[in-house]
Formats: sequence, C-alpha cells, structure tokens
Amino acid sequence: MLEVEGLSFHPVIQLPAHPLIRDFTDADAPQPEAEYDIGRYDEVRPKMYSTELFGGVRNIHMGIDIGAPVGTPVHAFHDGVLFDQAYLSAPGDYGHVVITRHELNGVEVWALHGHLSSASIECSAIGSSIVAGQVIGWIGDEHENGGWEPHVHFQLSLIEPVDCDLPGVVSAEDRTQALFDFPDPRLVLGPLY
Repeated sequence: MLEVEGLSFHPVIQLPAHPLIRDFTDADAPQPEAEYDIGRYDEVRPKMYSTELFGGVRNIHMGIDIGAPVGTPVHAFHDGVLFDQAYLSAPGDYGHVVITRHELNGVEVWALHGHLSSASIECSAIGSSIVAGQVIGWIGDEHENGGWEPHVHFQLSLIEPVDCDLPGVVSAEDRTQALFDFPDPRLVLGPLY
C-alpha cells in the first residue's frame, strides 16, 4: 500500500484551471477538442487499443493520461533518480519513455512517463538524481510517441519495471492485481477529476 500523507508533490504537467476530463468508456461517443485534457485511471476503454500489442483483450487503463500541446515540459513529481529510458517502437506503444524511481514514506515506487519526444531520452542520464519540478522530458508528437494524440501517460508502479516498460492497460482478468501493483496516480497528482 502506498501512503503519501505528509508529502508534497510537483505537477507533472502545468495544467490550466479546468482541463477537459475525457470519458473513453463509450468508444462511439464523439470527443470534443481540447488543448489540455485528462484521461482517467482504471477506465475500461473499448475499441481503443486495437494494435497487436494489446492482444485484443487489454483495455483497462492503469495510468492517467494528461493531454497537452507537443513540446510541453514534463516534470518530476518528487525527488528521485532517473531509473531508465528507451524508445518502444511497436505501433500503439509508448514511443519515448522515461521511468523515474522514488522513495515515498519508505516505499520504493517507480513512475513511467510515456509518449514523450525523442529529446526526452537525452535530457538526463540513467542513474542521475532528479529533484521535484525538474524537467525530465517533453510531450511528443504522433510520429514519435507511438502514434497517439499528444499526451503523457503517467503511471505509478510498486514493482520494478523490466525493459523500460509497464503494462499501461490490462485485461479484466488481470485488473485486481494491477490495481495493487499500479496505484492510482492521483495519490501524487492530486484530485484531477
């Protein structure tokens, strides 16, 4: 269990007062345009994950998506270490990804920041210390972020990532364990919705 009482955190993205809160539970519903938006945690998203990567069964979102313009800075939410960075090139994957490691009240936690720009993985060296508020990357464009609208997928993990990757969406069969392994990012992002 991740306990964050008494800790303060920096925003991952500097958001305006009222970003659009997305609802992807109805795949056929039209989505309004918005410069800044939020995609929810533990949301079933039918028909969204159609590439081979998701096997046709993974559609429950384990992070929070924060939509922002290409080039928007992505900040470290807390002091820690740059744990890993890579380019995951499969269609629908994260594209450029940065993972940070933190200790929160004695618990080791990792934070994955996916769909970033190529410059993001040149920003800091693996193993280097980071401080809350430090820029650790930038929102990437579709040609470099796995083919998605510009946003950062932010996900917490209590298990150490392997190969600079975490399952950003899981199947209904894996949901119960995933909710334990990947806590609600609002613990550190605040009440975004």
